[in-house]
Amino acid sequence: MRLSPSIEIPESELTERFLRADGPGGQHVNRTESAVELRFDVARSPSLPEAVRARLLARRDRRLTDDGVLVIQARRFRDQARNRADARERLAELLRTALTPPKKRVATRPTRASKERRLAGKKQRGAVKRRRTRRWSED
Repeated sequence: MRLSPSIEIPESELTERFLRADGPGGQHVNRTESAVELRFDVARSPSLPEAVRARLLARRDRRLTDDGVLVIQARRFRDQARNRADARERLAELLRTALTPPKKRVATRPTRASKERRLAGKKQRGAVKRRRTRRWSED
């Protein structure tokens, strides 16, 4: 699986397991194993550069196990071949997003006009609330 001109994941690093898919389908769904579970060991993969590996492991992704194995389940389609292709495409897309480093956040400060608008809004809201109060001495 080629991710970029310099990065390629060999088939030997991918592990597939076939499961019975849940959902509608009658008797056929109970007999065929059309769902696919694709596993890729991110933590021990020699194909990934260290920076990409670190970005993938730092994500809070529920598909990533504690051992650093990425598990993708594909059961969208009714036949196994399409589910296999879907799982591989989703893995490739996830790995491609980790290839580009995130942009550094540039610290900014609010402008004077935005501070004044915020304070004016707060004063206006306080005035509305002040007008709602009843004067207890008038009762």
